[in-house]
Amino acid sequence: MECRENPSITTTGATAAAVAAATSPSSFSPISSPTGSFSSFPPRPVSFSPCAACKILRRRCIDKCVLAPYFPPSEPLKFTIAHRVFGASNIIKLLQELPEAQRSDAVNSMVYDANARLRDPVYGCAGAICQLQKQISELQAELAKSHAEILNMQYQNANLVEFIYQKMLQNQENSPQYQQDEDSRFFLDESFLGLEPLWT
Repeated sequence: MECRENPSITTTGATAAAVAAATSPSSFSPISSPTGSFSSFPPRPVSFSPCAACKILRRRCIDKCVLAPYFPPSEPLKFTIAHRVFGASNIIKLLQELPEAQRSDAVNSMVYDANARLRDPVYGCAGAICQLQKQISELQAELAKSHAEILNMQYQNANLVEFIYQKMLQNQENSPQYQQDEDSRFFLDESFLGLEPLWT
């Protein structure tokens, strides 16, 4: 009796051998690197930390994210405040319309305005500006008043000095010593001329 090989058994055995060969550690083919060296492990992906805006919005932070340079991961509160008042779409639209040299100042202005709006929902930043302008006006009025008082004191001081000088002149003119000095100017001392006095 001739023994024939079952084709289904042979196919199953070949498949099992191929799977075992594929899963064995020695069957991995080496991966060539760009430098020409061979490595048995694939390169690790570079870890990228999303910016605070993308983390709060729960979206993927792309390589050229317009929000990443101005809302770093270490400052999530900065974007939270601006996002609460202006909204993420408005912030992105504004930054895209501005040149890169002005974006940093624009973000700082938005964060400042958002802080003022949260403190004063009615007037916001305009209320703070009006308050500061009022303080400037009051200080300017006080400064003008102080200048007027200084000029008044200087004028009174000049008048007082003039009055004292006039009084001193009057006192000198009325003093007896001053009168004697005035009379002695019309007479010459005989001893000064080298003459002997007429009386002894």
